[in-house]
Amino acid sequence: MNRGVAITGMGIISAIGNSVAENYEALVNGAMAMTRIENIMTVHAGNMFVGEIKKTNQQLIEELELPIDNNFSRTAMIGAFAAKQAVKNAGITAINEYRTGLVSASSVGGMDMTENHYYNYFKNPELIKYISGHDGGDVAQKIADELGLKGFVTTISTACSSAANAIMLGARLIQSGKLDRVIVGGTDALTKFTINGFKTLLILSDAHNAPYDNDRKGLNLGEAAAFLVLESDEVVKEHDKKVLARVSGFGNANDAFHQTASSENGDGAFLAMEKAFENAGLKPNQIDYINVHGTATPNNDLSEGRAIIRIFGAEQVPDFSSTKPFTGHTLAAAAAIEAVYSVLALQHNVVFPNLNFKTPMTEFNLIPQTTIKYKNIEHVLSNSFGFGGNCSAVLFSKAHDEDIY
Repeated sequence: MNRGVAITGMGIISAIGNSVAENYEALVNGAMAMTRIENIMTVHAGNMFVGEIKKTNQQLIEELELPIDNNFSRTAMIGAFAAKQAVKNAGITAINEYRTGLVSASSVGGMDMTENHYYNYFKNPELIKYISGHDGGDVAQKIADELGLKGFVTTISTACSSAANAIMLGARLIQSGKLDRVIVGGTDALTKFTINGFKTLLILSDAHNAPYDNDRKGLNLGEAAAFLVLESDEVVKEHDKKVLARVSGFGNANDAFHQTASSENGDGAFLAMEKAFENAGLKPNQIDYINVHGTATPNNDLSEGRAIIRIFGAEQVPDFSSTKPFTGHTLAAAAAIEAVYSVLALQHNVVFPNLNFKTPMTEFNLIPQTTIKYKNIEHVLSNSFGFGGNCSAVLFSKAHDEDIY
């Protein structure tokens, strides 16, 4: 088995909690956080549910101790919030002690500031600094600056698979010996752009999202940030570090089918999972839990479900669930928060419930785990699929002492 790299720290902020511990408590207690929109001025505030972080921008500015004239977008602020948690959790006190990088994923970047200032900055040059924070690269650099990181910094934006690809790149950088430590993850804030865009696509639900339910109506958007610290075995041994879990395999493939829809048979999803198993040296029957992409859109759940049946067999599909009813679909951050949830599943030997499920889909007989379930979990598969057909699958495995070289 390809042992991958060690996960030594995690940080997260989402609608269900401002820390890893708070997120875990919400997951095991079935405490979803879908509410009406409060932090954005939009005509849609009263007619849709979202997974909104109940911290205002001003509160985030104060907690991060940013200067009053800062140009941090909300995406950058929640990203810095989660990344700092991860670094602290990993026990890192000298961020540049080893060859360290940051791979940050985002889809909207600083769009929230652009929306607020675009129409006025032509007349007021002082507002240009806010527009300059629009791109995802600015978000990544701001997070790196907040960490004091001087090394490799890059951004990935492949829609909803972005953070999975960030994890993959970070793992490859360590496996190839290019870096010793990589902070990987993703961050995305809610914006009018995403709300209006997904509404135009007619895939938003006006009720709580219900992944894999026959009567599912669509997704609920959310905002979140999560980062994980990946470290080489050499660093782990040198500091006798606790390993939370391992990135044991990964795969990426493109569906090449449609700008926003997945193919009916889940070709990209199937190939991504197949590549992940090959990369890890694992067999499908070794998977104990799948954290499915599970967006609750008619297209995704049908496509992903068919891909899962193709690779596992109709009668051998392991326990699976979507955690998006808890948090909403957090776009580029989704794979990062679900990576944290996958590690928590391994640590606590728990399968989290797929909330809101009632009626099996007519196309196949796949039933998600709808109540919390405790059992031994050695390997977790986490799926993430993005617009443009970018499909990614990451395998996480339980850490054992004998895994350290």
